[in-house]
Amino acid sequence: MSIKDEQQRQLQALSNHLRDHREELLERWREAVRADPELTTNSGLSGLALDDHLPKVLQDFEHRLRAEHALEAAHVDLEQRKDAAEHGMHRWQQGYDIRETMREWGHLHIVVLSELDRYALDHPELEPGVASAARASLSTLCMEGNCESAARYARLQQVAAAARVHDLEASLNALQSLENERASLVREAAHDLRGSVGVIANAAALLARTEAPQRDHFYDLVQQRIKSMGAMLTNLVELARLDAGQDPAKLETFDAAERIRKDCDVLRPVAADRGLFLKCEGPSTLLVEGDVIKLQRIAQNLLLNSLNATVQGGVVVRWSIGTDKGGQHWTLSVQDTGPGFALQAAGPLRHALKRATEEAHHVAAEAAAAKDVEASTPARADVLAAASDSSKARLPAGEGIGLSIVKRLCEVLRATIELETARGRGTTIRITFPLRYSAAEPLQTTP
Repeated sequence: MSIKDEQQRQLQALSNHLRDHREELLERWREAVRADPELTTNSGLSGLALDDHLPKVLQDFEHRLRAEHALEAAHVDLEQRKDAAEHGMHRWQQGYDIRETMREWGHLHIVVLSELDRYALDHPELEPGVASAARASLSTLCMEGNCESAARYARLQQVAAAARVHDLEASLNALQSLENERASLVREAAHDLRGSVGVIANAAALLARTEAPQRDHFYDLVQQRIKSMGAMLTNLVELARLDAGQDPAKLETFDAAERIRKDCDVLRPVAADRGLFLKCEGPSTLLVEGDVIKLQRIAQNLLLNSLNATVQGGVVVRWSIGTDKGGQHWTLSVQDTGPGFALQAAGPLRHALKRATEEAHHVAAEAAAAKDVEASTPARADVLAAASDSSKARLPAGEGIGLSIVKRLCEVLRATIELETARGRGTTIRITFPLRYSAAEPLQTTP
């Protein structure tokens, strides 16, 4: 037998020895890793998670020792690099930093090298090239392990960094959009307030120069504008409190049907004075969990906006228990026969409500997909035919603030808001509230 054949035979015997003692080598490696004070991430891992791809790596090393041809050796080298890279990726996912991963490779090198030295002492008949070939293969294995682990870490860090940049850009865009909407709302409020101040100033000047019969008219006009300004300033303060998170929910069980009917009764004289109808439709009782004060503010804002936008016809208020999602929600809708929201000037708010509508439909589709059922397009809210002349429609002062308050209150109560409108048709705003709030995901509430 030639020296080369004898070396190959001895390398195969060494490979078999390592295979038979693989679990012993892994146990020595585990002990070394756990005893290393520089390695802390592994403390919470099970034995299987700690080993990860290393049993396969040791198997690759055994195959490399017994490889008889260059092609077979090249194939094994590729397997080694692949398994080393996978090990590096899993260590990343397990929370290791690159230094810890390299120290683990170093412990593996030491454990296997000591076994090779022990084997050489126990087998003095080994050809001189066998031990050196085994050590060279082991050094290559650990070098490739460190390199592939580092390369995989670098790629994963780049992907993570790119994801963080994307998330940051999305957050900045969302913040900019919110700031633009808020700035537009403030400009609108300032314009309305400036107009009211001008009316008050002119009416006050005329009061001093007019005769008694006309003074009552101008006095009523001044009082009306002062009342409007006070309501608008109150709404601005309320919106600021909501934006600052200073108005959390106060949950209780109450009859939503009774609460909504009372709100309608309060505003029915206002509708009658304008020649409008105000109808209520829904079950006589609707027990829900929620914030009764916030529901009242939502209903009143929507009713006032609808009445202000409607010249002829009127407003219909409906409430009902949801028939999908296991009946775990209830809806409130306010429909008017106004000229249509699209004809009014509240552009930024209109877009915000349309986005909220799209988000509500998207959530419904995702819920259907999660239950593995066919995701149908969510039913659109009914819209009444317009009975108002669009040429007479005006955006009431402060309406944008009122609708912004509604949108923020819906966010506090985890309710979805949907808008449906079109030219020649009225406007419907539908809000879907949770029937009950889960203890696993509590709202921010007051004690």
